[in-house]
Amino acid sequence: MDAPTLLIRPADEADLPAITAIYGHAVLHGASSYETVPPDAAEIGRRVAEVRGRGLPWLVAADDDGTVLGYAYASPFRTRPAYGWTVEDSVYVADGAQGRGVGRLLLDALIRRCTELGYRQMVAVIGDAANAGSVGLHARAGFTEVGRMSGMGFKHGRWLEWLMMRRPLGEGEETSPQER
Repeated sequence: MDAPTLLIRPADEADLPAITAIYGHAVLHGASSYETVPPDAAEIGRRVAEVRGRGLPWLVAADDDGTVLGYAYASPFRTRPAYGWTVEDSVYVADGAQGRGVGRLLLDALIRRCTELGYRQMVAVIGDAANAGSVGLHARAGFTEVGRMSGMGFKHGRWLEWLMMRRPLGEGEETSPQER
C-alpha cells in the first residue's frame, strides 16, 4: 500500500487538541504509554514546549484538510551528559489511521531531523513487546532489538514486556561526535 500524501511539519499550538486526543486514546486503550489517566491539553502543551525547548523535534502528520493523523517526537534518552548523543523516539497515530503509512512517514522524518541535529543513536522503548505494529514500524526503519524486560508494567489486566530497539544515526558509533 502506498503511503498517504501527508504534510509532515513541526507541531504548533493549534495541534494540541489533536495531539491530546490521539495520546488520550492510546493511554486509555493501549499499552504504548504506561500512563493510566490521559493528560489534558495544558499538560501536553507543556511537554511539547519542553521537547522543543531542548532543540528536539516534535512533528505532526496532517492530511490535505489539516487533520492531524499522528505525531512523533524525540526526547533525551537519559539526562546524564554521556547520553547526549542518544535520543528516544515516540510515535503515535490516531485511532483509525493505523496501517496507512502515517507512522512510517513520521518516523522517517524524525530520523532525518535527529540525524541533521548530530545525534548518533535513536532508541525505541516499546512498552508492549506484543505491539506488532510498533515493532514492525521500527524494524522497517532499521531498528534492531537490543533487549527485553518482562513485568515492567501492569495495564489492562496484564503484565507488559518492555522491548528496546536501537538504530544508529549518521555515523553512529563509528566515529566520535562533534561537540555541541
